Amino acid sequence: MKRLALAALLLAACTPENALDLRTDDTTEYEDLNLESLAKMFAALPIDSSHLQEVYDAVGASSGNGYDEEYTMDRLIADPGSGVGSSPGTRSAGNYDNPLRNLIRDYLEENAPTKVSVEDLLEQLARSDYQLYWPYSEDWDGITYPIITFDPGFGAESNYGYALSRLEDGTLVSDSVYVDEGVAKKRPVWVLNSNSDAAFTPLEFFSHTKANGTEEVSGRLWPLRTGGRETSSVPPGETAPQLKHRRLMLKSLKMLRNYDTWFGGASEFWIKCGSADGFTGSTEAELKLFTPSITDFVVVVKRKYVGKALPFEAILVSDFTSQLDKLAFLVTEDDGGTRTSWKCDATVKIQSKSYGITLDLPYNQKDDIVWRGQLAARFFEEEDTVRGRFGDVEIEFELE
Repeated sequence: MKRLALAALLLAACTPENALDLRTDDTTEYEDLNLESLAKMFAALPIDSSHLQEVYDAVGASSGNGYDEEYTMDRLIADPGSGVGSSPGTRSAGNYDNPLRNLIRDYLEENAPTKVSVEDLLEQLARSDYQLYWPYSEDWDGITYPIITFDPGFGAESNYGYALSRLEDGTLVSDSVYVDEGVAKKRPVWVLNSNSDAAFTPLEFFSHTKANGTEEVSGRLWPLRTGGRETSSVPPGETAPQLKHRRLMLKSLKMLRNYDTWFGGASEFWIKCGSADGFTGSTEAELKLFTPSITDFVVVVKRKYVGKALPFEAILVSDFTSQLDKLAFLVTEDDGGTRTSWKCDATVKIQSKSYGITLDLPYNQKDDIVWRGQLAARFFEEEDTVRGRFGDVEIEFELE
């Protein structure tokens, strides 16, 4: 299978005097894309203020849509300046006289071997999960050039980078510097890393669209939601019980520590709640016919918000009847891996007896399990709003 990757090519072209050229004379196959090599390439591009603005626009758009401060390679190549979650064409190449993708194309045309198609290389880059991550981008002064570095992996908290700056005569220079999160808080740093959240639709995105009057914020909107099926029936001549119908809301979340290194970016918390949403049955037979519900959504918490309670309006249970006894609750921090599930029980009361409902709450094998267990319905009824600590997050609930 033909593999058109850039690692060896970029490693050789960016530092020709120290290049380790892994190519042979008669092959078009290369090693896989490499974050270190991409960082070297970006540091070698003739970046000017318009390119700083392009990246700033893109990471700001992603952040505004509830994602991390990220500019994915597919966006960079297909729709310059647009962010994750933005509609195609929100921004176009027409907004930039010479977008970054043009610099990359020019660079590859000059340095790629003749047997390799530049367009194929660009396509492979667009298909990769790599991105430019700009932590603390909202503090940018609009002038200062970035340090360009990459995620070294293995839990490292520091790395070397290429500090870009322009001399008075307009010459762009690059100096090798040490970079850690403290540096990133003081001056712009672009990190080449792997995207982990672009495939998700975060809670904040729906909150944002609701503010513009275009969407209803509800757990039913997120990737996984199986709704309860009403099975209650009232025998002839009998009166249906008067049950309270309330909504259980997640009102705020506070992250007490960052889960990944700063190179990896924000923490993505998956909130999963399993219950017999809307169950009003009066017999065990009705319960067996009932389909339980699972609310499943992601909350992206940027690193700067550690220790701060962030307000949300998310529905965990849309019809919290008085027959609900216990909910299954799972909070994970996304780290990928093979899909698996936690087998658990939610319970309901029927004529003062509790009955279990088996559920499978999904998560990924490499995810950090922040907290999992059962939550008693009476916990939510103690006050108008109740708070609890679940591992290293604090969550506030409200039963409306």
